[in-house]
Amino acid sequence: MKKVLLIDDDDDILIEVQEVISGLGFACYCAASVDAAIGEVKMHPDLDLIISDLRLPDQSGLRLLQLLAAENTSARSIPVIITSGHADRDDVVNLFRNGAVDFLPKPIHYEHLVALLGKMFPTHQMT
Repeated sequence: MKKVLLIDDDDDILIEVQEVISGLGFACYCAASVDAAIGEVKMHPDLDLIISDLRLPDQSGLRLLQLLAAENTSARSIPVIITSGHADRDDVVNLFRNGAVDFLPKPIHYEHLVALLGKMFPTHQMT
């Protein structure tokens, strides 16, 4: 089963995205901050994807990308999708320069997320 870490400080968004992702047959882990997310990455080094909000209470999604890139573990290779309702073009460019594989504006259009997951994991049987 593919494993996804969701990071957002808004509980409603976390629950909503978790329901969508779990409904597609993915195992989901959740964190509300970058610090908690790094802990989840260490507990689950076999993650297949991270979906993170850009603006978090302790640090940013950009900082998360930088921390993952600095790891000397498999964490460096986990693809990261960043979401935000407040990013401008410069933010998005900077995210891609730091390793984000995609950007999803909020509110998240779940059809787009499902299509993106289908492209990223073509052999995954979405239930």
